[in-house]
Amino acid sequence: MARSMRKVRVGAVVRTNQDKTAIVEMVWKQRHRLYRKQMRRVARFYVHDPENQCRLGDTVRIEETRRISKNKHWRLMAILDRKQVADVRPIDVETDVGQDITQPRIVAAEARAEAAEAAEDTAEEITEEPEAEAAEEPEAEEPEDADGADEPDEQDDEE
Repeated sequence: MARSMRKVRVGAVVRTNQDKTAIVEMVWKQRHRLYRKQMRRVARFYVHDPENQCRLGDTVRIEETRRISKNKHWRLMAILDRKQVADVRPIDVETDVGQDITQPRIVAAEARAEAAEAAEDTAEEITEEPEAEAAEEPEAEEPEDADGADEPDEQDDEE
């Protein structure tokens, strides 16, 4: 095919997962013949990118060429505009956001477990204190009972 007859399109890169292949989308609006409503039309092209230059979001110019594979019959001519995409890994996002936003159920369960442990600790302290006081009191009461019991007997004897 003569170079002058080849179709040339401009579109945005939407996928670059395959080796030496990029998927380019060209979007245009068209009016419906009967209802006169604007419709969004999308055409997807499999583009041969031999050096894997394309990145997601780039605006590229592509040209029709001979069939390279089953779906691929467009070739990358030029990258017109590079899209600035932030290089963020999911781990960075999770550490910045915090666990309370990403996993609220786990955080709530941990908080409940901590509250239950704190309640058990305070309950143990409360139960330990009366036992200690009760252990001290009978020792103190026994001599009083013994003294109290002896005194009335002595009073009875004296009378």
